Amino acid sequence: MVVSISSCQNRPKEVLNRKNMERLLYDVYVAEATMENDYQHFNTPEKKEAYINEVFRMHKVTQAQWDTSLSWYSDRIDLYLKMNDSVKARLERARKETDLKVAQQNTERQIDPAFYSASYIPRVYIFSDPDTKNGFSFLLDSAEIAVKIPEEQFTFRFSVIGIPPEFNTPLSSVLMLVYADTTLFQSQQIRENGSYKLIASKFTADDTLSQINGFVHLEDPLGIGSNIRLYNISLGSDSSATVETNLPHETPVRRNRDLLTTDSVQLMR
Repeated sequence: MVVSISSCQNRPKEVLNRKNMERLLYDVYVAEATMENDYQHFNTPEKKEAYINEVFRMHKVTQAQWDTSLSWYSDRIDLYLKMNDSVKARLERARKETDLKVAQQNTERQIDPAFYSASYIPRVYIFSDPDTKNGFSFLLDSAEIAVKIPEEQFTFRFSVIGIPPEFNTPLSSVLMLVYADTTLFQSQQIRENGSYKLIASKFTADDTLSQINGFVHLEDPLGIGSNIRLYNISLGSDSSATVETNLPHETPVRRNRDLLTTDSVQLMR
């Protein structure tokens, strides 16, 4: 312990501290595993180098800082092995958590006639599955809203895993809420792993919700986001939901049936 503390105190300024070095090591290991498993998209040294450089940029670290830090810690083998063990333990925990979530969701996936209904919302969605494309959409009419959403406020929510570091591929969720004279749009950009939700109401001033049109869309022609998985997907009442100051942007639009239909079809494609 004394040797480790002394080594850290004598660390040059250009060498990353242990905490930052462990975080960078973790993301480098994840990036290397991603490139190894997705060799079709990382089939040249240039593509691999660009991907690693994105990891460095995310951590605000240069290639020179990485090389210097790696060399410095490698010369202190006891400290390096402790860091490496810590990173590997974190990777193993993340892998087990992901495997558990996927296994739980896969047990719920069954071929159901409701799958072919316009109002069907999958509990889990994996973009790499052969029967999937670039997302899913759903449509509920007034009768289905009355049955499936009894309370005034409701939420469209889901969780995401599998998003790689420095994810820039457009992935978004949208709700189109159709009332008698007004249509409201709610949208949300998805940039990192975590849970997301869109909160809405069945009523506005002197108006009642007559249709819900929603979708999650991944614009990914190269298939870089094929490992992304959505789980715990649901639409319904949420008594715990509260209005937040950072809710997704909501824009009222005057009713124009032809324009809205055209736009929504283009978005879902």
